[in-house]
Amino acid sequence: SESTDAFSITIIESMKEDYGLFVWPCSIVLAEYVWQQRSRFSGVSVVELGAGTSLPGLVAAKVGSDVTLTDDSDRLEVLGLTWGVWDAPIFSLHPRIILGADVLYDTSAFDDLFATVTFLLQNSPRSVFITTYHNRSGHHLIEFLMVKWGLKCIKLLDGFSFMPSYKASGLSGNIQLAEIVLNNDQAEVTDTINLQREGD
Repeated sequence: SESTDAFSITIIESMKEDYGLFVWPCSIVLAEYVWQQRSRFSGVSVVELGAGTSLPGLVAAKVGSDVTLTDDSDRLEVLGLTWGVWDAPIFSLHPRIILGADVLYDTSAFDDLFATVTFLLQNSPRSVFITTYHNRSGHHLIEFLMVKWGLKCIKLLDGFSFMPSYKASGLSGNIQLAEIVLNNDQAEVTDTINLQREGD
């Protein structure tokens, strides 16, 4: 068994070609959260969306998760997964935990992202989506999308609240960490309404 007391991961970054080849602060915050919650991640299936340099997914793998890294299918050969596109690979994914670091930056992709997250959560009972994001325009847009897609936030943390100061000192921004699940209360209400309509 591999020791999980400490380890290092080296990632070679590049800003020349694409933003996905850089380790962004949200990725560092999410990787730290995975590390601090490592017993929760040990032995479970994890999918990282928009993996880019994959730091959170790599940390999850180091602490014992069975990890599938995904990114835009034009740029990744491990498992290409374009949000909102229902290709065959997505149907085989049954993650317990879905990770997404800084995937909430392009508002034009939000609906596709939430559609993909909702599908994965529905496909994997009792699963959770853990994401870190820069709170650029407030949490209200994300709250709206959660309601729209039948999701709810069960934990919302300041991204620096759980990081040791020596790790957080080089990071900047207003980073939030959210844990999001299916809103089963809303699903039950919707099911009841649908049953009532069928009975009319």
